[in-house]
Amino acid sequence: MAQALRPNTAGGLFATDGKAHPLQDTLLVVTLVLGITSFVTAQFHSLHLLSSWTGLIGIAAGAYGLWISVTTRERFGLIVGLGASGVGFFLGMAHGGLFGGV
Repeated sequence: MAQALRPNTAGGLFATDGKAHPLQDTLLVVTLVLGITSFVTAQFHSLHLLSSWTGLIGIAAGAYGLWISVTTRERFGLIVGLGASGVGFFLGMAHGGLFGGV
């Protein structure tokens, strides 16, 4: 009857190990916020400085987060944030780059 006391978390997409991971969760949130900011600001040509820098920092934070991630939930969110950061970074670079060139 011991199996009835433990929840089965191995089968879900957002499975966790039941432990706290404050650094990984912080990097997940930072990567998602920077990725969304970079992606949204990349849609405006005049905001290329913001989109390229937030994209670059989001890529770095997401890469480090993937390196130390423990659970599938963390990796899933980091990949979404990395994708948004990458798109925002490259569009920001195409619109003028990191240092304001036209």
